[in-house]
Amino acid sequence: MNSLTEMKRRPTDWQGAAMQKRIARRYAAERRFKAIGMGAVMLSAGFLAFLLIVMVGNGFRGFTQTELPLEIDFPAATGGASSSQFEGPDANSNLQSMGLREIVDSSIDLQYGETGNDLFSPGGWTRVSSMILADPKIVEQKATIYLPVLSDIDVAYKDVGNPEAEMKVSEFSGQFSTGFNWNFLSNSDATDPMQVGIWGAFKGSLITMIVTLLLAFPVGVFAALYLEEYAPKNRLTDLIEVSINNLAAVPSIIFGLLGLAVFLNFFGMPRSGALVGGLTLALMTMPVIVISGRNAVKAVPPSIREAALGIGASPLQVVFHHVLPLALPGILTGTIIGMARALGETAPLLMIGMRAFIATPPSGITDPATVLPVQIFLWSDEVDRGFVEKTSAAIIVLLLFLLTMNALAIYLRNRFETRW
Repeated sequence: MNSLTEMKRRPTDWQGAAMQKRIARRYAAERRFKAIGMGAVMLSAGFLAFLLIVMVGNGFRGFTQTELPLEIDFPAATGGASSSQFEGPDANSNLQSMGLREIVDSSIDLQYGETGNDLFSPGGWTRVSSMILADPKIVEQKATIYLPVLSDIDVAYKDVGNPEAEMKVSEFSGQFSTGFNWNFLSNSDATDPMQVGIWGAFKGSLITMIVTLLLAFPVGVFAALYLEEYAPKNRLTDLIEVSINNLAAVPSIIFGLLGLAVFLNFFGMPRSGALVGGLTLALMTMPVIVISGRNAVKAVPPSIREAALGIGASPLQVVFHHVLPLALPGILTGTIIGMARALGETAPLLMIGMRAFIATPPSGITDPATVLPVQIFLWSDEVDRGFVEKTSAAIIVLLLFLLTMNALAIYLRNRFETRW
């Protein structure tokens, strides 16, 4: 018995061969773990870089468009119209009665022949309209205006290295030029890929996110404060906590069905409006804010509360003057996560009808609207190849919107962060 005890108490021989093998195996295991971790990071970075390169490579072409010059003799075509007709409140009505589309078509026939209209986008004449409204003096002179070509020709001209595409544009290859597609940033949805724009969907996303934030943030924060600071510990509170945790993991399309049943069918709210979209996304975002808010409130040291109570602060003052400001950075972190998830959602918004063809940007929360993810989804389903690059360009806009929103939230989080 004594010998066994002595063997157990024998000091470890750190310099022995057996121990050196064990140490070597440990170091080897650590090196393998580091190598696997570094490999995982590099693989993830490689996939991300590949995604960004492909997306930016395709999307950059969506911000440009192929154009052909068109010379228009406005004095001859309009019979000597005056620039004063296109100034003031009657400018739009005078422009409509001018027959501008016919003037553009006749100028195309004169310069490019009877098949000239097969070169230009059907909505190209709207650019001439915008130029006249911006500078009415143009109607008193000859002007050379660059108009967008058809989508097929635009795709063919950009498809460098494709012999079939080069043959398609070879006849006018010396006259083609590439310009920045301002229509993509200022227009809304359209049937012609050369006339589509992202502004309507961008504005719809902005209004929807504002509604979501205004509803989800205060309700989520107050719910977190109540559950952590005031709610009694009983079965009802436990049931509420479990329900909130479960709601955070519910698939987003379930919230879309809830919004369809409650907000549209029961309350009769306007279909496809940013208000209904914001309410639906607020329901989806609120559990994330509540959970992160509770964790942030719980992380505030109890000494803060005790010190505030010790100097005579009321329980309400303790919560709103001391606990909430210190927990705000953590709450904003959860808000960033929730809003980022809401911005990229498509399924719940499809359920409430925000997949409509919206040719006019919404001006209020009840106007028909769509959002960037839904717009991307709709364009990706189009047959015309011209929508492919527009889809990639819209993804870039969505990512920039997301990065801007997150950067603002991170700034606010750092602004209110307090170290102790």
